[in-house]
Amino acid sequence: MKAIVTGADGFVGSAVIKELRNSGYDILAIDLSPTPRRIVIDSHIRYYSHSIENLDFLSMVVSKGECDFFFHFAWRGSAGPERSDEKIQLTNALQTVNCLRKAAEIGCKRFICAGSIMEFETNQAIYGQGTAPGLAYIYGAGKTIAHEICKPIANSLGIDLLWTYITNAYGIGESSPRFLNTMLKKIIHGDSLEFTSGTQNYDFIYVSDVAKAFRLIAERGHANKGYLIGSGKAKPLRSFVEDIIDELKPVQKPLFGNIPYTGVMTPIETYQISDLQNDCGFCPSIPFKKGVRMTFEWLKGVKND
Repeated sequence: MKAIVTGADGFVGSAVIKELRNSGYDILAIDLSPTPRRIVIDSHIRYYSHSIENLDFLSMVVSKGECDFFFHFAWRGSAGPERSDEKIQLTNALQTVNCLRKAAEIGCKRFICAGSIMEFETNQAIYGQGTAPGLAYIYGAGKTIAHEICKPIANSLGIDLLWTYITNAYGIGESSPRFLNTMLKKIIHGDSLEFTSGTQNYDFIYVSDVAKAFRLIAERGHANKGYLIGSGKAKPLRSFVEDIIDELKPVQKPLFGNIPYTGVMTPIETYQISDLQNDCGFCPSIPFKKGVRMTFEWLKGVKND
């Protein structure tokens, strides 16, 4: 089997490449990094430092129908200030459409795209009566727009679209300032641990399990379906924080309710993974506390952090 992966040197993209490589795939990896930091190049991985703004070069390096799957992870501004930049997020959506068209043009059978649980949250925040969503929802809007445009186009082009909704991927190699990383770094540096009341529902899934889910979705998923990628054990965020405290036993005590929560309350049933289990045979293998411990020990060794 052969696959194309954009955003190949990113946190999730590189994990998917490792999963595919271990499963016997040949891979064409595309990323902006001049030299990959996370990917171990071998004879089965071709690496191209290239922007996804123009993928015409693919027609010159692969034969039509040579690649079975096209995995799309390249997405600028998934964390940090660019998450709230409407121009960046709209560009991401249009570039996703362009990747889909190129995948169909070179004869890929399936296009597997990384969406986000934020699509559900954004829908609630934008269309709920009387809600006042903040700028952070622009990221979720970008993912939603990409999804809504890609689905009819994929059907018109005759390529299978398999969308995913990643909950919260974490693990060794994660460098973004998202919730879990930020909390673990505060524990390491002895900073205070202040949170909202933590009643909002959440889920976390270790990155190697995310990668396995993507491979299984590509191989077994049903076209025109969206698959939520999570642990299947969602619960209120406070419970996850308490699990972290129980595992790591920091000197700091968590302070709940010191920070106001301004987001939406996503129903617990949104996080169910029955389609992923039933269609694709997925079962996560890294328990939350084990994943937290591995990530914490890795973060302690990261310099200049």
